[in-house]
Amino acid sequence: MHHSASASSLGPGGLDLSQAFFKPIQNTASPSSTKRHTKVSVIGVGNVGMAIAQTILTQDLADELALIDAKADKLRGEMLDLQHAAAFLPRTKIVASVDYAVTVGSDLCIVTAGARQNPGESRLNLLQRNVALFSHIIPPLAKYSPDSILLIVSNPVDVLTYVSWKMSGFPSNRVIGSGTNLDSSRFRFLIADHLDVNAQDVQAYIVGEHGDSSVALWSTISIGGVPVLSFLEKQQIAYEKETLENIHKAVVESAYEVISLKGYTSWAIGYSVANLARSLLRDQRKIHPVSVLAKGFYGIDGGDVFLSLPTQLGRGGVLGVTNIHLTDEEMERLRESAKTILEVQSQLGM
Repeated sequence: MHHSASASSLGPGGLDLSQAFFKPIQNTASPSSTKRHTKVSVIGVGNVGMAIAQTILTQDLADELALIDAKADKLRGEMLDLQHAAAFLPRTKIVASVDYAVTVGSDLCIVTAGARQNPGESRLNLLQRNVALFSHIIPPLAKYSPDSILLIVSNPVDVLTYVSWKMSGFPSNRVIGSGTNLDSSRFRFLIADHLDVNAQDVQAYIVGEHGDSSVALWSTISIGGVPVLSFLEKQQIAYEKETLENIHKAVVESAYEVISLKGYTSWAIGYSVANLARSLLRDQRKIHPVSVLAKGFYGIDGGDVFLSLPTQLGRGGVLGVTNIHLTDEEMERLRESAKTILEVQSQLGM
């Protein structure tokens, strides 16, 4: 399954009408070899995958978008639906196939595919099914796009990012999980809403596991450059730790709330992943809390583990992990979060 036939071949007998519309100029040269063609592949065309795809299209982040899914009819339908919006979007070639060869030469491969949890199924059994699924996804991506960056969105994202790193054989800087990038956006929104300021002026991170053991870095929060907790202390403004914990709890529970109300999450993760894609493809060198190989950072040891840390992203993938000051309590919670993920990995036998 590939993109729709070009309108230029709609003449009698399939005549290429582009030759009739345009006459070449004299003494032309070949296109510059430095001209960059950016290709993004999205694996999985469910609600999350399509939210990511359409956000990437509207933000003009790719010259070519490849869609992959096991369901051929839905895949073709989604491709056609996007192609039909061509008059309203930046020019992007959109292709789709059940064959991973369509992803060849991708700069960025975004994996959203994942098995759904069956009623009464344990999280470990679900994870084992997802690992089996990834064994059919990651090796073909690595084969067709050996120089690409892998961006894993499927849950549990930290463990599946580790699995993808192992299966791909890629260097760790080119395997990234979406991690707590969205959690941190929810965190910034709640703080901004609490203080009635713009969320873009709030600097705040959730790190660690994308899940129940995530860690809110309260000590590093600033608004408009003003460190919040030290400001409150200097001004002798009392605040209760319980209030802070409730905000973090709301972050953890917010995804469950959205799922209970509409059945799934899509728009926020779509914007979150497109935001990561922009930083990677445009070499923005922005700091994002994403899942990276964390061993050796912030006292994390005991094995190879991927979890979210404030990370600088650019065209080479992970450029470095930010060396921010954490309190002793935050350091301990982060290490506990790492242990939680490592315990799950040990059950997989990987």
